[in-house]
Amino acid sequence: MAKKVVATLKKEGGVSYTRVIRMERSPKTGAYTFKEAIVESTQVKDFLSKK
Repeated sequence: MAKKVVATLKKEGGVSYTRVIRMERSPKTGAYTFKEAIVESTQVKDFLSKK
Protein backbone atom coordinates (compact mmCIF):
# COMPACT_ATOMS: atom_id res chain seq x y z
CA MET A 1 0.00 0.00 0.00
CA ALA A 2 2.84 2.38 0.70
CA LYS A 3 4.03 2.18 -2.89
CA LYS A 4 0.58 3.13 -4.15
CA VAL A 5 0.44 6.20 -1.89
CA VAL A 6 3.92 7.33 -2.92
CA ALA A 7 3.07 6.87 -6.60
CA THR A 8 -0.11 8.92 -6.14
CA LEU A 9 1.78 11.76 -4.47
CA LYS A 10 4.26 11.94 -7.36
CA LYS A 11 1.60 12.36 -10.08
CA GLU A 12 1.19 15.68 -11.84
CA GLY A 13 -0.64 18.06 -9.52
CA GLY A 14 0.03 15.86 -6.49
CA VAL A 15 3.45 17.27 -5.76
CA SER A 16 2.12 19.65 -3.12
CA TYR A 17 0.73 16.84 -0.91
CA THR A 18 2.44 15.14 2.03
CA ARG A 19 1.62 11.99 3.98
CA VAL A 20 1.60 12.78 7.72
CA ILE A 21 1.36 10.41 10.68
CA ARG A 22 0.59 11.79 14.15
CA MET A 23 0.77 9.85 17.42
CA GLU A 24 -1.91 10.55 20.05
CA ARG A 25 -2.47 9.20 23.54
CA SER A 26 -5.93 7.88 24.44
CA PRO A 27 -7.39 9.60 27.52
CA LYS A 28 -9.26 6.44 28.58
CA THR A 29 -6.61 3.73 28.31
CA GLY A 30 -3.39 5.69 27.98
CA ALA A 31 -2.50 3.69 24.86
CA TYR A 32 -1.06 5.39 21.81
CA THR A 33 -2.99 5.60 18.53
CA PHE A 34 -1.82 6.81 15.16
CA LYS A 35 -3.70 9.24 12.93
CA GLU A 36 -2.66 9.22 9.29
CA ALA A 37 -3.64 11.72 6.63
CA ILE A 38 -2.55 13.15 3.31
CA VAL A 39 -2.55 16.93 3.55
CA GLU A 40 -1.18 19.80 1.51
CA SER A 41 2.44 20.66 2.23
CA THR A 42 1.45 24.07 3.53
CA GLN A 43 -0.92 22.58 6.16
CA VAL A 44 1.45 20.07 7.78
CA LYS A 45 2.15 22.22 10.84
CA ASP A 46 -1.57 22.81 11.38
CA PHE A 47 -2.28 19.06 11.23
CA LEU A 48 0.48 18.24 13.70
CA SER A 49 -0.53 20.95 16.15
CA LYS A 50 -4.17 19.78 16.41
CA LYS A 51 -5.15 17.67 19.40
